[in-house]
Formats: sequence, C-alpha cells, structure tokens
Amino acid sequence: MTKIGILTCSNATQDLGCSSPSCLKSLRKKLGAFSVYDESEDLVLTGIINCPGCPTLTGPDKLLQRIKGLTEFGVDVIHFTYCMKALCPFTNKYKKALEEAFPDIKIVVGTHAVAIEPEQYREKVKKIFNQDRKSMVDIILKRD
Repeated sequence: MTKIGILTCSNATQDLGCSSPSCLKSLRKKLGAFSVYDESEDLVLTGIINCPGCPTLTGPDKLLQRIKGLTEFGVDVIHFTYCMKALCPFTNKYKKALEEAFPDIKIVVGTHAVAIEPEQYREKVKKIFNQDRKSMVDIILKRD
C-alpha cells in the first residue's frame, strides 16, 4: 500500500474552482503519473492540500508546514498536480524544498495525462483569470 498526498495550485482550486477530478480519476485508475505504480499495489489518498500561493520570502516555509500535516499520516509520495507542473514558476523550488525537508518522501511532479500542451493550457487559464468579473465594488459604487 502506498499513501499518496496531492499538492494542488491554490489559484486553480480557490480562484478557478478546480476540485481535482482529473487528478483523482488518474489516481483511481493508475493513469498519467500514477501509471508507474504496480497494478496490484493499493494507492490510498492520504490528503489533498493547496500550495500556499505564489511565494513571498516565506513561500517554501509555508509549504513545508502544510506538507507536515500529510507526513503525520505517513504519506509515502506527494504528487504535484498538472496545474502546478504547467502553471507554477516555483515548482522546482518547492520540489527541492520538500526533498530536503522530507528525504523519505518521494516527490513526483504530475498527476494526470496531458490533454493539451502546457503553453496552450497556460493561455487558456490566463484567459479565464482575465475575464471581467463582478466584485463588491460594483455593488458599492452602483448609484440608483
């Protein structure tokens, strides 16, 4: 049995509402980055956490605190989601920090198979982020 933790991009989950369905499907069916596990091996999802957001000086430290919660439950492997792999300019920095802090935990960058190339994916996500959205300011400033 291998205990899996998944690290998601906070922008994708919190701002765009991704609930990681492709990542979870790949875990269940051992597809994508999960295809390396033996077919007879049980994969147990220990937890899913968000990254701490785009880092300031304390970005990796905040991430280590979040990952520590997974380590308390004996996680063996942490998979960075595809959105972390394709969107995050800090993936390598985060991966290195985790490997140094938790040398007994394997870090894998990726979850599900890629449907479109990372550059196309980034452009599509960028368009979603840059849509006009309503906010509280629209209500506050509305004059009747």
